[in-house]
Amino acid sequence: MNTQNNSFEINKTEEEWKASLTPEQFRVLRKHGTERAGTSPLDKEYGKGTFKCAGCGTPLFSSETKFNSGTGWPSFYAPLENAIEVSIDRSLFMTRVEVHCAKCGGHLGHVFEDGPRPTGQRYCMNGVALEFVPEGES
Repeated sequence: MNTQNNSFEINKTEEEWKASLTPEQFRVLRKHGTERAGTSPLDKEYGKGTFKCAGCGTPLFSSETKFNSGTGWPSFYAPLENAIEVSIDRSLFMTRVEVHCAKCGGHLGHVFEDGPRPTGQRYCMNGVALEFVPEGES
């Protein structure tokens, strides 16, 4: 699906987003920024649990689909069902598939076709856009 023609369940003004996010979360989630590779502790998080949207708390990825891509960003081979939306990103003189939270539209990262089996996809996410919740916690 394409987020450019979508109205999201969670809609906030820019000021409301700024008040509820850190400056770095705002830059990535709302302004389509990218964190520096290797800066997120979630890249090395391999405990059992769920990775949620840092903007709205929507569950996005299960730890069961996380893998070490060697890129310096948390990577997954599949999202949870109905958790994400995608759009085409033509910035930086290239075409990429951008990944957004299906509930708030927050920019999460990009998906590439060089991931492991069974999907062959690599959802390369900004750790600052995610929140890890260990299994058994809500």
